Amino acid sequence: MTPTKPHTGLVELHLAVLLFGGTALFSKLIPLSALNITFLRCIIAAMVLAAIIKAAKHPLRLQRQQDYWAALALGTLVCLHWVTYFSAMQLSSVAIGMIAFFTYPVMTVLIEPLINKTQLKPVDVISAIAVLAGVIMLIPEANLNNDTTLGIIVGIISAALFTSRNLLHKRVFSQYSGPHAMFYQTLITLILLSPWQDVAAQHISQTTWGLILLLGIVFTALPHALFTTALRFLSAKTVGLVSCLQPFYGAVLALLILDEQLTTRTLIGGTIIVATALFETQQSHQKSRA
Repeated sequence: MTPTKPHTGLVELHLAVLLFGGTALFSKLIPLSALNITFLRCIIAAMVLAAIIKAAKHPLRLQRQQDYWAALALGTLVCLHWVTYFSAMQLSSVAIGMIAFFTYPVMTVLIEPLINKTQLKPVDVISAIAVLAGVIMLIPEANLNNDTTLGIIVGIISAALFTSRNLLHKRVFSQYSGPHAMFYQTLITLILLSPWQDVAAQHISQTTWGLILLLGIVFTALPHALFTTALRFLSAKTVGLVSCLQPFYGAVLALLILDEQLTTRTLIGGTIIVATALFETQQSHQKSRA
């Protein structure tokens, strides 16, 4: 692997995270259930990703028969992750839902060495603790009987699903390009959700269709292709920690577009998370130059 590969992966990763930061807003902007939003975004994303693959003159088929089973497993994890991701924010708020989801970098940092049979480094533990501290700062006081708490729980479940997907992708599917990998994952999600999709196309307004197209193309196909490409060149740990920029972007965008107010605790927690993500990026960049 040449030194430029990790650097290229970091550029793609940061662009993907910037777009991911705006994805959460659609849970509030689109007046549909989390399941329907996920189903419709996958229709658009699958078509766009297939067009990208064909434009690059690459075949849609996978290289080996067993890769289809891997794609099925990855698609199932992505399907469950997306539905729980939007549900978490619809139950609580964009900021709280995203923050709860961003327990996944901590999960990744602690689990990846066990899977790869490598030693857990003290600096990784410190980074994980810093991210966890930032997440705790962002979570407001919650009553165990209200939707906010339920949103946090669902967000953490979404984090576990996303962690599993990233680690599995790195292990069994990293030989495929970002668009190719995400095409199969969006296609499988589409198939899995189709029996439960309960909204008719003619009942969706033009404004809502516009938002769905925006979500499917700019905020799904593009960032997920970039994200999965980055996974080919960077460790899941690095991807997880750098992605901690996402809740900060999401919280700021929610303030500007949805008027969801940011508290002092949110700003402090966001700063801790961003600082940790930037540190991890720098660490990865230095390793690529070594």
